[in-house]
Amino acid sequence: MIQEFQTTPITVSIVEDDSSLCKGLARLLGQTKDISCLTCYSNAEDALRGIPETPPEVVLMDISLPGMDGIECARKLKALCPLIRIVMLTVYENPERIFKALAAGAIGYVLKHRPSEELLNAIRDAHYGGAPMSSHIARKVVQFFQSNVPADEAGELSAREREVLELLANGYLVKEIADKLGLGFGTVRTYIRRIYEKMHVHSRSQAVAKYLQRSPPSA
Repeated sequence: MIQEFQTTPITVSIVEDDSSLCKGLARLLGQTKDISCLTCYSNAEDALRGIPETPPEVVLMDISLPGMDGIECARKLKALCPLIRIVMLTVYENPERIFKALAAGAIGYVLKHRPSEELLNAIRDAHYGGAPMSSHIARKVVQFFQSNVPADEAGELSAREREVLELLANGYLVKEIADKLGLGFGTVRTYIRRIYEKMHVHSRSQAVAKYLQRSPPSA
């Protein structure tokens, strides 16, 4: 759980076709000191038009939307706004659909109708560099990228970027990395953005998977 919050609220956009759920989520965020609801959309098409114009820091994306589904919306949105952190909303923990969403660029997921504090912590975790998901889903992501994605881009990283990547792979959050290395929060975010660019990935899970492929952990 994040113990210290940034001075300005984490901005969130919601993409959810269930109007009552969407209003409830927006109301919850509006009552939370460190998180604010920036915009709400009822379908993927409107989200793809609106979110790039006013980008939030985190997007809560329904995995099942009318028309274009949340998985395809996440893929298109990450291409338009690479730094946005997308957390999928789903009714059931369907491994295949969640895995496809993560492969499309989402960084985690949260089950609908879970306790409100769990949702808020998932948003905080996502914003600060985490990847809210269960361990067996995380293993699927790693296995996929180990078998399908070349890892030689890791060789282009600077010594400091490798250090940051290793800490990411060991589960450290951005703030924790900053404290451990004696760097500013924004500086670490810049290193992570450069790592993503050099490794041609869009999320922490993809970068870590490439790192693990190149330097597999000892048994």
